[in-house]
Amino acid sequence: METELTLNHFLFVSGLLFAIGLAGVLLRRNLIVIFMCLELMLSAANLSLVAFSRFNTTDGVPNYDGQVLLFFIITVAAAEVAVGLAIIVALFRSRETTDVSDVTSMKG
Repeated sequence: METELTLNHFLFVSGLLFAIGLAGVLLRRNLIVIFMCLELMLSAANLSLVAFSRFNTTDGVPNYDGQVLLFFIITVAAAEVAVGLAIIVALFRSRETTDVSDVTSMKG
């Protein structure tokens, strides 16, 4: 039995990934895990963007504007990862912990 993937399938997976990421951000205490969950939420948004782009057809031809925008989002996410990990490493070196409750201020 062969089933065709629809926009609803992609949006369901995207929503599920976003919910898992949001739960991780709200429930976890480790900065690295929170950072990974934020990236998971960004990936879920990217998946929905590509799905909307793919299923938005004009005369049977998909509109690839959303997929082109995805490359810019990935570039910004790569810069965010570099800056975010640098901040986490700096906090770990100064405080020797990655627990969110121990990082209450930006003072060293």
